[in-house]
Amino acid sequence: MSTVTLYLIIGYIYTKAMIGYLLKRHVFAALGLLLILSSCATTVNIADNLSSAELIQRAQEALDKNRYNIAIQYYQALNDRNRNNIDLVITAEYHIAHIHYKQKKYDLAREGLNAVLAYYNTPDAILLPQHFRKLSLIVLENIEVKENQRRFLSKREK
Repeated sequence: MSTVTLYLIIGYIYTKAMIGYLLKRHVFAALGLLLILSSCATTVNIADNLSSAELIQRAQEALDKNRYNIAIQYYQALNDRNRNNIDLVITAEYHIAHIHYKQKKYDLAREGLNAVLAYYNTPDAILLPQHFRKLSLIVLENIEVKENQRRFLSKREK
């Protein structure tokens, strides 16, 4: 076997290995991009006949699958359809704000949680579900801690 033939064989093997590697890499990148895009822009057609309990259940099922945008749509439907039921409005608004917190959208979360807390600054506050007030205060405190940590780390890196 000549040296040229040996170089051709080695070159062929190397080229074949590199093509296989690049194809696998691009396939995984394409699948990842597809997954990201499919989870971002999903709009749900929410039936008008769903009860409040069913809307909450569907929102929780979406949350269990980390489908935050779908969960927000169900909670928004709960909010829009029950404007006369303050308990359901607070439930929906708290959960939407909490989803924003999970997404690290702290400004939106803070705004939503402060809106929830505003309901408790009325004479009828004692009649409202108190756990959402407590949870809102806890999440607001957590946001403050996370933002302070981020500021500290960014100063430290400079």
